[in-house]
Amino acid sequence: MGIAFAQDEPKPQPSPQAGEPATQSSPNETPHDEKQDEKPEEKKDDNPNPAQAAAEMTKQVTAQAVEATKNAGTAALIKARDWESGLVTGIFVGKDHQLVPLDESQRRTIYFDQTLATPGAYMKRMFAAGIDQARGAPREWGGGFGGYSKRFASREGQFITANTVAWLGNAKLKYEPRYDQCRCSGFWPRTRHAIMRNFLTYNETEQELRPQWALYGGALVGGLVSTAWKPHPRNAFAEGGRAMLGQAGYGVLLNIFIEFSTDINRKLGVRRK
Repeated sequence: MGIAFAQDEPKPQPSPQAGEPATQSSPNETPHDEKQDEKPEEKKDDNPNPAQAAAEMTKQVTAQAVEATKNAGTAALIKARDWESGLVTGIFVGKDHQLVPLDESQRRTIYFDQTLATPGAYMKRMFAAGIDQARGAPREWGGGFGGYSKRFASREGQFITANTVAWLGNAKLKYEPRYDQCRCSGFWPRTRHAIMRNFLTYNETEQELRPQWALYGGALVGGLVSTAWKPHPRNAFAEGGRAMLGQAGYGVLLNIFIEFSTDINRKLGVRRK
């Protein structure tokens, strides 16, 4: 019991050292090392000058516009050189792509692109009208710009008629209207492929070859219809036959051009992405 009483007794507090003030604190009081009356740190004004912010924004927008214009100009120059873009040759299937059967919407798009929206189609009519002008056929239309305008309009009407009939025929037969680049190698195999594809095309299986009935049927009908506005007398079947021969010759040249367009691009320094 004496030991217990001794443990419960409060321990004596050490006496203050000489020179130190005697302080007495309550048991609930805690020491404070930091000053209570410190003023809070003043906030800095982070808002920039409005005029300076507007100038900086204008500078950024201008730089972005300049960069966008530069990129657009570069893309336009590349596209102008890129024969594979389809602007000259029309729509075709590259050798790295698989032939897939077309639906009606895709066939309509190809028809309008190749008939009205592709510069290559107009170049074909201009070239054919130039040959007619050099031959003086028909002679009733005379020479000069007036004669060339009539010949170009005649070729335009004949071409639209031929393409429309070919589009309807290919859609009915479910034939492939596009040229597909050869997956072979070598100059002569690729040239042979380009020539044969002007006379043969794939059916809906995209594997079985069939004669180009719609293509040459359209050329024949276009030649027949052209006699309606040409000076009389005209032999309709002779005009149709000449139109079919023209399709054979021009079609072969166009296919060869498309077949070797990748090599032409490489020579011109254009790289496909």
